[in-house]
Amino acid sequence: MSQPTKTFNYDAVVVGAGHAGIEAALALARTGLNTLILSVTLDNIGYLACNPSIGGTAKGHLVREVDALGGQMGITADKTLTQLRMLNSSKGPAVQSLRAQVDKYAYHREMKRVLENTENLTLRQGEAKELIVEEGKVCGVKTVYNLIYRAKAVVLACGVYLNSTIIVGDVFLKRGPVSFARSEYLSDNLRALGLEIRRFKTGTPARIDGRSVDYSALELQKGQPDIYSFSVMSKKVNATKRVCYLGYTNEKTHEIIRENLSYAPKYAGLIDGVGPRYCPSIEDKVVRFKDKERHQFFLEPEGEGTVEAYVQGISTSLPASVQYDLYRSINGFENVRIMRDAYAIEYDCINPLELYPTLECKKISGLFCAGQINGTSGYEEAAAQGIVAGINASLMLRGKKQIVFTRDNSYIGVLIDDLVTEGTNEPYRMMTSRAEFRLSLRQDNADLRLTEIGRQVGLVDDKRYRKYKKKLRDLANAEKLLDNVISPKQYAPLFNEAGEPMAKSGLTVRDIIKRHGVTVGLFNKYFDMFAKMSPDAENCLFVSVRYDGYLARAEKARAEQKRLENTALSPSINYMTIDGLRLEAREKLNKVKPLSIGQAGRISGVTPADINVLILSLAKRK
Repeated sequence: MSQPTKTFNYDAVVVGAGHAGIEAALALARTGLNTLILSVTLDNIGYLACNPSIGGTAKGHLVREVDALGGQMGITADKTLTQLRMLNSSKGPAVQSLRAQVDKYAYHREMKRVLENTENLTLRQGEAKELIVEEGKVCGVKTVYNLIYRAKAVVLACGVYLNSTIIVGDVFLKRGPVSFARSEYLSDNLRALGLEIRRFKTGTPARIDGRSVDYSALELQKGQPDIYSFSVMSKKVNATKRVCYLGYTNEKTHEIIRENLSYAPKYAGLIDGVGPRYCPSIEDKVVRFKDKERHQFFLEPEGEGTVEAYVQGISTSLPASVQYDLYRSINGFENVRIMRDAYAIEYDCINPLELYPTLECKKISGLFCAGQINGTSGYEEAAAQGIVAGINASLMLRGKKQIVFTRDNSYIGVLIDDLVTEGTNEPYRMMTSRAEFRLSLRQDNADLRLTEIGRQVGLVDDKRYRKYKKKLRDLANAEKLLDNVISPKQYAPLFNEAGEPMAKSGLTVRDIIKRHGVTVGLFNKYFDMFAKMSPDAENCLFVSVRYDGYLARAEKARAEQKRLENTALSPSINYMTIDGLRLEAREKLNKVKPLSIGQAGRISGVTPADINVLILSLAKRK
């Protein structure tokens, strides 16, 4: 006997309430659309299933970009952080990134509170079983309990819960991260709808009782005071509330791993999923880097109300009995108590070549995908995709043109372009080296690059927009002062403290700022002309002045790329019919369906000669 059903109507349904799902749902609801967010359990909303931190190299850039668009991740991270550091502070501004330790439980509670109190947004616990698709268009979602939620837009943000399996040694458990319930049926439905499904893997270390550690054997890692926050809307944050520790494995640790490699699922041939290149397990490190006598790790507190600590850098899927010996072989861990075992987790994801740069599915209109379902790794990459999917689903529902973020305007654009143009055969991680315009895509100017877009789509409120406008005015006013000449007598004390050689005559403010030893703090000690600027705006000013030559050259390259990006290609083009294109180029262009000449040129296997043929073909069609 078939079970009765009940149907509910929404404008949009978001499947998954992790970092991608949260940003997508908020973007939809905040732009006035009646939105449902569906999660296998409401206890994992915004859950930090891996490390208790937000940001990091390139990832901090993504958080600031999400914030500039009107997203939530940066605000919540600032509210719940326990430590904040600026990574790569000794290097250039292009690669400097904020990284925060956060209280993972407070982060979850705050995200749940935000969702519960957002107008137009309904939270519902339930497992999506299948998509309802009619005539190539998504029409809603059906749950395992036979409830139907009809909507004209659906965002899939399933994270690593899609048909996931936890693996410890030869033990396989059909569960999601931290043994939460998994999404069991949706993968088969997506496969039946014609989407290419892949199997990826990631892993996580043990959580230990922090009271069982001998901290005298580890190196203290404090937060950095007086550095700015993730969100421009946050007030001063407490960056030094908690400390972390740095430690190292040793030869005894490595010997235990080598002796037990046959029990490691990967080396025993038990794991099929492809793991992350830039976050290998400790057994992978020992095998791949045989000459290394030790590997570093960080001990990070999980939160304020718990003694659990996260052993960043020692993820493993070795049997629990081996893990016990492995962790206790480390200096300072001789008496350590494991509270949660380390594990690997396999999960299903789609081939991101199934998507347009808007993150809408090519085969199913109105279906958007965001986060680890697209083959990425990381909370920040997920949030970035989530806000884009939410924005574009909202624009589609409101009958407006969807937005394509580009490589020259954001790390978000780089991330999505890499995914939908080249695809990925392993969990994709954002890095500054992936961005060819990284000097222009800094943390300090994320708001200058993206706030107007957030305003146009309806996510940037008046308060945020006023702050943005003030920063623009401050920078414009400061620019007028840069050519003022300061006498040697006036700048001598500054140069003396900065260790800079004196010039023979007066120098402009611009020339003084360009001196390597002149920091923002030192300049403000002797001159007050920028006193009314926010620290964030003043830092942005100093960077733009110091690197103006490089930025000018980068701007020329950006202009050329923009020209190519503005040469649109219709997704309906059949490249097999274009004479002069090589067969490989035809096949790959037909698969990717690029939306511009610029994107077409970045497809692996499409040559400059193919692009010339394509441009000529377009000209003939006009």
